[in-house]
Amino acid sequence: MIPSVKFRTFLKTLGPGILFASTAIGVSHLVQSTRAGAEYGFALVGFILAANLFKWPFFEFGSRYATATGRSLIDGYQMISPWYSRLYLLINLLSMFFVNAAVTFVAAGFLQNLFAIYPPPAFYYVPSLVLLCFSFGFLALGRYSLLDTGIKIIGSFMLISTLLAFFIALFKGPQSPVVYEPFSKWIGLESLPFVIALMGWMPSAIDSSTWNSLWTMERSKQSGYLPSVKETVFEFNIGFWTSAILSLCFVVLGAYLLYGTENSLPDNNVGFASGVVRLYAAQLGSWTFPIIAAAGFTIMLGTCIGVMDGYARSTARVISVMQGREQKPAAYLWWLGLITLGGFLVITLFMDAFNQLLSLATTISFLIAPVIALLNYRLVFSDHLSKADQPGTAMQLLSLAGIGFLVLFSLVMMYYSWWG
Repeated sequence: MIPSVKFRTFLKTLGPGILFASTAIGVSHLVQSTRAGAEYGFALVGFILAANLFKWPFFEFGSRYATATGRSLIDGYQMISPWYSRLYLLINLLSMFFVNAAVTFVAAGFLQNLFAIYPPPAFYYVPSLVLLCFSFGFLALGRYSLLDTGIKIIGSFMLISTLLAFFIALFKGPQSPVVYEPFSKWIGLESLPFVIALMGWMPSAIDSSTWNSLWTMERSKQSGYLPSVKETVFEFNIGFWTSAILSLCFVVLGAYLLYGTENSLPDNNVGFASGVVRLYAAQLGSWTFPIIAAAGFTIMLGTCIGVMDGYARSTARVISVMQGREQKPAAYLWWLGLITLGGFLVITLFMDAFNQLLSLATTISFLIAPVIALLNYRLVFSDHLSKADQPGTAMQLLSLAGIGFLVLFSLVMMYYSWWG
């Protein structure tokens, strides 16, 4: 009887962790992790593991803080200082259009590949516009309830199809011997921008930790159940570490199918999507083509919807908090519309520079990561949370190490950009 009760309460909590994983497993995994394996074999696995490990506390803090206090991280920023809320709003405004454009642009490539859609040059933007409008309509009509249900379906298909492709690749073996290259393979300055971009969204941008806190609160409202901090953290960790494991699966797929061969991935969204799907299908068996194509599209569709909701929800919230009044229902819809329009305009500017768009978006995310990490650390290890609700000493030490890690690589990136 006790296990069944625990399982039922877990189902009432289940949602935000899956939503996080579905949002994370997009560009960082499908694009960047695959490229890492294709171009460097397993040489960058250490960076991927480090990014997942050192960012983990700051995402976990979002879910922990929301359950322990009944407030979002954004509310916490305002309570410490109004300047933190203003800083967070600035970060959102600097990144939302580029991030939304990047994930939509990639998703449009997989949409075109899945349904063999090849519009004439004059209408090259139509697939991206369709996805932006679909995401807007999906969220405007269903809000969190439809988001929660849809992401669970998308996430399940994504997990099954990705693992299927991964195990088939392991069974068949690599196309060319894959070895762990010495440091000299990637330590050169020419590789640094890719390494920074890879870690920028691995597994996701740290500013999306505020989304976790908002989603956690919405899930409690939807289910009518207020979980304990332990239950919330457990549910979130399932989603987080699932996404971490899948990032390694994509590295293996890229390494086994591309590394050491004459094949490469094109520098445009349709070419990249087609290249990934057709290469996987050619090596894993032609029967896998619809599975790989559908998996790629559903992965990116889930990311598109999650990213748009996260930015709209968090921006509407931070503005209402700064104004000191209840959030108006129309504010969420207004920001959804603005993000849709802004993302579309960015796509029209970067249509012929696929990799540059991804690098710009991921680099922005990486450079602002230390700021959000510091804010989250200060909130969780404060009198906002009781000692019982705060993480243990090991997590505190890991979070301090994570802040150091993020600051170090941000400084390296700035040095390379200005003086390298």
